[in-house]
Amino acid sequence: MVRTDDPVALNEWYAIETLSDVTASPRRTRLLGQDLLLYREDGAPNVKELDAAGRPGKALPVRERYGCLWTSIGTPSREIFEIPEAAEPDRRFVICGWVKMRTSAPRMIENFLDMAHFPYVHNEILGAEPHTEVPAYESEIRRDVDEVWATNCRFFQPRIAVTESSGDFVKLTYRVPSPFAVMLYRACPSAPSRLDAIAMFIQPIEEELCRAQPVMFLVDVESAHNDLLTFEQVIFLQDRIVVENQRPLRLPLEPRAEIPTRADSSSVAYRRWLKEKGLRYGTIAGSL
Repeated sequence: MVRTDDPVALNEWYAIETLSDVTASPRRTRLLGQDLLLYREDGAPNVKELDAAGRPGKALPVRERYGCLWTSIGTPSREIFEIPEAAEPDRRFVICGWVKMRTSAPRMIENFLDMAHFPYVHNEILGAEPHTEVPAYESEIRRDVDEVWATNCRFFQPRIAVTESSGDFVKLTYRVPSPFAVMLYRACPSAPSRLDAIAMFIQPIEEELCRAQPVMFLVDVESAHNDLLTFEQVIFLQDRIVVENQRPLRLPLEPRAEIPTRADSSSVAYRRWLKEKGLRYGTIAGSL
């Protein structure tokens, strides 16, 4: 596979490694079909493109944010999106580890947004029968910040947090701040006036091969660290079975290719947003 020529994909920021794993020892990775070399020199992170012979070439921009090393192969028009919760000193920051999936990045984003699969894929964790209906919610493209949001989402969850054993309807809010990152906000049982924030950063290795890093900014001070990690890793491993078997692996942007239901409101907004941007990478283009 070769590096993409899609300018929309090239000009985005991407998390490509956990900061604690970036050391003086050079490591290779791959982004958008381009081989990269990453390492620290005098404590500062460096990312360089590798040519076909494996020789370091162009130095790329780098950022250290949200526990990850970020870079871009192109020229981003703006900085990495803000997560205000990351700056709140009393929150727990939990970085959950990379999960690789043989699918496209947009398919992974859409799966994250999909509440309808909770009772079937994550039974007795994120959902349970007979609570299979997705109540109506609102989705929109927020033009002022160029993001997709889904608000007033409610869904029954048998465990509303790692610390809880009883179920209830939980209020959820979804945010897509970039074509390759997605966030979930949910109420914290121990602090009902505040929201836990969970993000997923995707590194598209190839059009149909990605890895994702879930990170959490939690008000929760009670859960054991290993319990939080186990909870998230179980969710993503369950998702992988489903997502890797979706066909096509790339996300169709033609509305007639896959018929949406009322529960797919956030997906419809996300697909429209990608189409408006002209994103080709990881998608199958169509007219909207």
